[in-house]
Amino acid sequence: MTTLTDQDFRLEADRALEQLQHALLPMADEHGFEVELQNGVLQIVFEDPSPAKFVVSPNAPVRQIWVSAMSRSYKLTWQPERSIPSGTHIRRTPVERPRYAGKR
Repeated sequence: MTTLTDQDFRLEADRALEQLQHALLPMADEHGFEVELQNGVLQIVFEDPSPAKFVVSPNAPVRQIWVSAMSRSYKLTWQPERSIPSGTHIRRTPVERPRYAGKR
């Protein structure tokens, strides 16, 4: 497996996120969600039926693409020879949600 430098990883990750944004834009128009790529982070925002946001961002030091989707997160290990994050190395990491501490 080829090792990428931080800079090469960032360039490849930016290219992959731009391609993902380009692929999602026609669906966003048709199905009413927003896709925004800013500062190397892709956000996909849904308003209906309930508000939700997916965030896709590179993590250069560990050569992973991180996806946060509602109450879950996924870490995709980059495989340079495939030029895409590998779904075979996905590790789901649940996100801690604060517990409601209201009156009883």
